[in-house]
Amino acid sequence: MNPKMGNLIYAGKAKDVYETDDPELVIVKFRDDITAGDGVKTENFVKKGFYNSIISSKFFEVLEEAEIKTQYIKLIKPGYMLCKKLEMIPLEVITRNIAAGSLLKKFPFKTKQELNPPIIQMDYKNDEYHDPMLNDSITIALDLANQEQLDMIRDITIKINNVLKDFLLGKNILFPDFKIEYGFDNHGNIVLGDEISPDTCRFWDSKTSEVLDKDLFRKGESGVMDAYIKVASRILAKEDLKKWNIENLESEF
Repeated sequence: MNPKMGNLIYAGKAKDVYETDDPELVIVKFRDDITAGDGVKTENFVKKGFYNSIISSKFFEVLEEAEIKTQYIKLIKPGYMLCKKLEMIPLEVITRNIAAGSLLKKFPFKTKQELNPPIIQMDYKNDEYHDPMLNDSITIALDLANQEQLDMIRDITIKINNVLKDFLLGKNILFPDFKIEYGFDNHGNIVLGDEISPDTCRFWDSKTSEVLDKDLFRKGESGVMDAYIKVASRILAKEDLKKWNIENLESEF
């Protein structure tokens, strides 16, 4: 039996978080809104929340199998995820395996340059300050996290990167970079939260370099939802595609 959805706790750019009748659980609702440029560019795509929720659920399940703690409990139905309640840390943890996006604007990397070891970057999650990049000293001075917590976040992030990069390569998808967020559970443990989806990651076809993520929207290109469906088609098991009535666009990728 699923907990009863209660009052809205938090409304983000593309997701809402609701309390439940269990004080330790929340329901995350994935909306169809899509944004770019600190929310300046916005649009709405039918079923975007549907696909982001099932894609995120799959990634969380893969990570849980690898013994990485996440807030995910289950997908109640597409668009609605039951999760452990976390006190979120206002950090955006970005891992870069291949040079792309803003990294090329700020530093003299070559386009598609492989980054080994990967770059782990932390930004302050704050729209007012436009999510500036942090170092450890600033993070600690702002009292966002202490050094031990930052080291732990990096260690977990490296493991997440290794697990997902290998999983995706088996689906013919490259993993140039991704953004994740963490929070504290009610025992003070650092736990992965938020989402892992085409909204928060770059996914490229490993053979053609076709873009399969929100970059299409950022650049004003078409095919955004087709890209999201392709990601779902590749990573989900056949029984899940059938369960959620998803057309398998990538049966012969």
